[in-house]
Amino acid sequence: MNDLPNSVEASIEARKRRGLRSVPLRVLIPNLLTLFGLALGLTAIRFSDEGRVDLAVLAIVAAAVLDGLDGRVARLLRGTSRFGAELDSLADFVNFGVAPALILYHAVLQQAPSLGWLAALVFATAMALRLARFNVALDDLSRPDWKKNFFTGVPAPAGAITGMLPLYLLKLGLGALPGFVALSVVYVLAIAFLMVSVLPIYAGKTLGTSLTREKVLFVFLAIVLFVTLVVNFTFATLAILTLAYLALIPWSVRHYRALDQAHVEAQTAASSASRSDEA
Repeated sequence: MNDLPNSVEASIEARKRRGLRSVPLRVLIPNLLTLFGLALGLTAIRFSDEGRVDLAVLAIVAAAVLDGLDGRVARLLRGTSRFGAELDSLADFVNFGVAPALILYHAVLQQAPSLGWLAALVFATAMALRLARFNVALDDLSRPDWKKNFFTGVPAPAGAITGMLPLYLLKLGLGALPGFVALSVVYVLAIAFLMVSVLPIYAGKTLGTSLTREKVLFVFLAIVLFVTLVVNFTFATLAILTLAYLALIPWSVRHYRALDQAHVEAQTAASSASRSDEA
């Protein structure tokens, strides 16, 4: 009978030891990148309130770059965790849902107060729904590997950057066009629906995974060129990238359907071969 209290005490001591264990640096680094991205998203809201739209947009772009890095760094360092995945989603909602919606409203949509705020609300809500669906999809282990290279709907960082197209056009001097504000409201709502749609969007997760040494210098040059263009010609560069991204969505859908058809045909052929062997 005296062994029971001893076992309870041993269990408590074991839990304390587990709680005091040090967290590996490889787990901390990706989460620190995520938190730094969250700080950028919150700072973008501040810049927007102060009227410094250029800096606000650059902060969102930087947060998008960090969002693309933290997952890759986590996989590279084998530091992935459920905590990191949840933290990433919460940061994404602020960085790519709340911040762009407020930036758009302050810069463009407030000229149509009721409809403009409605568009901002729908955009942020769509981002939350899109991220929730993405988290649920992480638990689907039956999904074929080739499908993991496609997002369902426009992903969060792309949704934020493409959603701010009316702001880019406004800064490029197109804000005086007839119906600009009304078209901006419709456009923001359209991007919101694209985020929660079931359209397959190419993810590009395999890009750079098998980079040869001969191509490294070209990649570095492309990165330097991209940063230079974004810093010096922010709105023109982002407008062009947005239009190019939207133009690639039909190609992404066709590519997905072709891969899906090939997958179905391969499964059918394998099933037929299996039945022939059994006969």
